[in-house]
Amino acid sequence: MLHTRQSPNSSRIRFRLLADRAAKIVFGAAALFGIVIMGILLVRITSEGLSWLSLDFLTGRFSTTPERAGIMGAVLGTFWLLAVVVPVTMLIGIGSAVYLELYSKNGKIRTFIQTNIGNLAGVPSIVFGILGLTVFVRALGFGSVVLAGGLTLSLLILPIVIVSAQEALRSVPHQLGDASYALGASKWQTIQSVILPVALPTILTGAILALSRAIGETAPLVVLGIPALLIPFPGGILDRFTVLPMQIYYWTLDAALVADYAHLAAAASIVLLISLFLLNGSAIYLRNKYTIKA
Repeated sequence: MLHTRQSPNSSRIRFRLLADRAAKIVFGAAALFGIVIMGILLVRITSEGLSWLSLDFLTGRFSTTPERAGIMGAVLGTFWLLAVVVPVTMLIGIGSAVYLELYSKNGKIRTFIQTNIGNLAGVPSIVFGILGLTVFVRALGFGSVVLAGGLTLSLLILPIVIVSAQEALRSVPHQLGDASYALGASKWQTIQSVILPVALPTILTGAILALSRAIGETAPLVVLGIPALLIPFPGGILDRFTVLPMQIYYWTLDAALVADYAHLAAAASIVLLISLFLLNGSAIYLRNKYTIKA
């Protein structure tokens, strides 16, 4: 009887061990596949574009001659784009998360808002481009300038920032807020001095990763009519501009006619990848630094 009782248990244990090994193999193979593809991409881009990286390339203007072409206009356009995206996204995103988590009550309105935020996070980026073209470029008459592009990309990453900020606020222990209330602090004082500082590392991590996505987007800007061949440098948020992904995209198309444009696209891709790595690295650094202090 003892043997018959243990036999089903042992068979279930063996099945779970086999399932665990199979899962490790499948997930390990998936991770290895992604790493190999990424390695091939980096090697290909580096081999084609590294020799074209120079100070003249980084600081030069666009030119129809590949040997004299530069990306400073695209770099400045990316900088001005972030100058619009960062404050708009941080203020609206964090403010919305604070309202939804700490002020709004459970009900149909909150459920409706949460459902739409989740749905917007999965909308293709080109749809936001159509929205930006309709509202900012045509209805408000901004034209294809930095402000229109920045507001469009802000709408694109806003759901991601809101969701990540909400998760950060939920992770704060309730005992901290209760202790603040017990000491006589108001609700806003508790949020400002207790809850937000504790949630700040996770909020910053999610926001920086969302900004990394905004930097690499091309489809919404194509819909807005952002030019790729820009001679004057943008000097403000009301100037016409281009960005690194747009420049890379059009240089890749031109490579079908002139092979040297492929090297220019690879060199610009290296600059864009370095920028993304720096942003992601800063997110990890800030998270670790402030988490340790907390």
